[in-house]
Amino acid sequence: MRILSGIQPSGTIHIGNYFGMVKKMIESQNDGDLFAFIASYHALTSVKDKAFLEQNTFEAAVNFLALGMDPEKSTFWVQHHVKEVLELYWILSNNTSMGLLERAHSYKDKTAKGISANHGLFSYPVLMAADILLFDSNIVPVGKDQIQHVEMTRDIATSINHTYKQELFVLPESKVDEIVATVPGTDGAKMSKSYGNTIDMFNTKKKIKKQVMGIVTDSKELDDVKQWQDCNVYKLSELFMNEGELKDLQKRYETPGEGYGHFKLTLLDKINEHFAPYEEKRAHLLENPKEVHEILAFGAAKASKIAQEKMRVIRDAVGLI
Repeated sequence: MRILSGIQPSGTIHIGNYFGMVKKMIESQNDGDLFAFIASYHALTSVKDKAFLEQNTFEAAVNFLALGMDPEKSTFWVQHHVKEVLELYWILSNNTSMGLLERAHSYKDKTAKGISANHGLFSYPVLMAADILLFDSNIVPVGKDQIQHVEMTRDIATSINHTYKQELFVLPESKVDEIVATVPGTDGAKMSKSYGNTIDMFNTKKKIKKQVMGIVTDSKELDDVKQWQDCNVYKLSELFMNEGELKDLQKRYETPGEGYGHFKLTLLDKINEHFAPYEEKRAHLLENPKEVHEILAFGAAKASKIAQEKMRVIRDAVGLI
């Protein structure tokens, strides 16, 4: 079983990235043949700064490796190091209806939030389909908001298989962890760099504390009983606490005498405790960039070999002799 997943290098990694995608991606190394890439082409829909993209691509690689990505157990590369994905993107584009893309929820949501519309953003699902189909992926771990894109990939693959009367593409299945499919941000909306509501995994202690203390809550006073069920602080605490710890936290909410600031500091301690074991390896990799680039080159070579063979078959099928 081949599993494929990717993440954009569009900024400092946050806990929404981790619980929504990265953690599942790394754990899936034990579930099948993992293909994991840093989506540098996708990042161009929003990132227009050369130095920013280069730095964040490198840091994304460092973060994955620090968190447990094993280049011997998986195929791990940077998207733009395997150029075949763009060739397939163009072939898929010519077999994708405008109506299908116009129904994409992600595009509508992002433009509604004020993100500038462009062709790259509009055709994002086609490039995602190319990522998936190029490697005959069986399983695609995604967040809830990406399920539709996998369904669109299946539609595109089915259409091309029918058009050329052969099974050129495997039809992928999405895999979603319903419990942490959508991680709430500091304002209660989905955590996203685009919305400015993130909590970073790796940053200065001061910056992370500022983000946690900025979580939006109601205005109840110290002596008021507080509702934990719909509280943003509690929802984030569920990611880091076991059942016993959560029950203790519930009692604290229901007992007058503590404010949301106390609950936020408890959450901050749990966040720091959770990611502390990964800090040492991350520091080593940041100080040894050559090691990181060698790992990425090794992964790109493995991915390219498969991509080149797949494109040979596709070119022959569509008439690109």
